[in-house]
Amino acid sequence: MKTMMQEARSAAASRKKTASPAGKSESRSSTGTGPAYQHYQAALQLLQQGKYEKALAALEKVLLEAPPELRERCKMYMSTCQRQMEKASLEFLTPEEHYDYAVSQLNTGFYEDAREQFSQILLGHPGADYAFYGLAVLDAVTGRVQDCLGNLARAIELNPRNRLQARVDNDFQSMVDDPRFTELLYPEIP
Repeated sequence: MKTMMQEARSAAASRKKTASPAGKSESRSSTGTGPAYQHYQAALQLLQQGKYEKALAALEKVLLEAPPELRERCKMYMSTCQRQMEKASLEFLTPEEHYDYAVSQLNTGFYEDAREQFSQILLGHPGADYAFYGLAVLDAVTGRVQDCLGNLARAIELNPRNRLQARVDNDFQSMVDDPRFTELLYPEIP
């Protein structure tokens, strides 16, 4: 009866005997020197230059010829290109519509995009209490305690109903143990 070590040696020996030249080219492509890698690098340069449509087309071509270790990266960068192209074409009829989009970005985990959208709302509408409230929620979710308190205070100052909303908003769960947060929501309690 063969031991496990002997079986492993004989399996390795049989693989060496049956290795084909195609196997060699696969190992060479995994070093990052094949044409797929060169096309991938060119696509990334287009992405870095902000040429998202061209980068997307190049990545789609790379995906067809890419070795397995490149496929997931290509898909990720393709998604980035699509998101950037979508963001560039966004037009909002009202600040509230813009706010809804920002909240959708927040809810899907695109925190930097959400922050950028809330900030853009405030550039055009500095009294938009809901945008300050959205930033406060984003700050609470991302652990930016001081920013959360400042944005929530501003939202409440502009619209006192935000205080009542924040009291029942589960997105502020990370803030409930902070006495400054409690004081902000319940100023009438000494």
